Amino acid sequence: MHTNKNAPADFVSVSGPPRQNAASIRSPSALVGLGLAGLLSAGLPGLAAAQDAPKPTYDFAGYVDAAYTHLSEGGLFANGFTLLGPNRVFDNQPDAFMLNQAALFANINAKEKFGAFVNLTAGSDANVIKSNGSTTDQFDVTQAYVRFQSGNTTFIAGKFVTLAGAEVIDSRSMPVYSRSILFGYAIPFTHTGVRATFATSDKFGLSIGANNGWDQMTDTNTDKTYELGISVTPSMAFSLYANYYSGKEGPIGAEANRELFDVVVNVNVGEKLGITFNYDDATQKGAPGGLTLTDVDWSGWAAYLKYKLSDQWNLLLRTEDFDDSNGFRTGVTQKWKETTVAFAFSPAKSTEIRFEVRDDTSNANSFVNKNLTAAGDSQNSYAVEFLYKL
Repeated sequence: MHTNKNAPADFVSVSGPPRQNAASIRSPSALVGLGLAGLLSAGLPGLAAAQDAPKPTYDFAGYVDAAYTHLSEGGLFANGFTLLGPNRVFDNQPDAFMLNQAALFANINAKEKFGAFVNLTAGSDANVIKSNGSTTDQFDVTQAYVRFQSGNTTFIAGKFVTLAGAEVIDSRSMPVYSRSILFGYAIPFTHTGVRATFATSDKFGLSIGANNGWDQMTDTNTDKTYELGISVTPSMAFSLYANYYSGKEGPIGAEANRELFDVVVNVNVGEKLGITFNYDDATQKGAPGGLTLTDVDWSGWAAYLKYKLSDQWNLLLRTEDFDDSNGFRTGVTQKWKETTVAFAFSPAKSTEIRFEVRDDTSNANSFVNKNLTAAGDSQNSYAVEFLYKL
């Protein structure tokens, strides 16, 4: 289930309009013009080279992700009498039809050494994934970077998604509708900076980079966050991804070190059964704690089981545990658990319908009810998602 988050998928190649055939030009003036152009191009090699240069290629893809979500509670966290933000990553409306994402991907000169990649997202999810420095609510430039590739080495510079985590922003690569706790609270979404990836073989890869920090298009301090990622894929039956982030992070203007260790393991048993395990452990130094600064940490794990029932139907089970021991990430000191059961139906290659039931529990009364009058220790939900892939 873990995929290369920077690799475009399902693109349709589009080239520029074909040149007009010179033999179809009939008028005398056109013939004179053609002869003059021939003389000029013969005397000016640069002009001839420009005329013969290949036109840029553009690969486009996209999807529309819409859903109906029902939550038993109000979709918010509370800490005592204080109301906090949403307790779910994207699907946080108690009873609503939602346009989650209308996403577009453009890969420019995909097969050349130099190129660029752009990923635009519109919809309610854009307000969640937007980086510090972005002022839009329903629109987000999720990724935009230039790329240079030489052999097995790729360099990118701009804005791109994180290396960490088993789940991704791209709804097409999700086996289930709702994102995990770890996706929303343990790891970042995106980075703005530079990254180099070295594929020493088809079984081993290494990524290194430097960026402004966690979800920061505009840096909040003068230091950078550094990333290191290792991928090991000895066979189609097993893969391992280990990622490490370290840099000065924290509240706006803070310059205290934050570290994240993330590991994802995928195991395929035959052609129908897939198992994934994701573990995250993070620390933050110098976080606000009353009248003083303190060191905090958070950690969690998630396990997935995906079974292919048929060519059209898939079953997924997900269970996870998140320990926000200082309340730094959720606003509540709690141990939060969830279990999801989901089915995915694909009536056509371009269409997928996902059904899910989810149960969330906490050891604290953190889930606010729909009347916003009290909080309990649990919340359950069901949802139906409609995904159309362009």
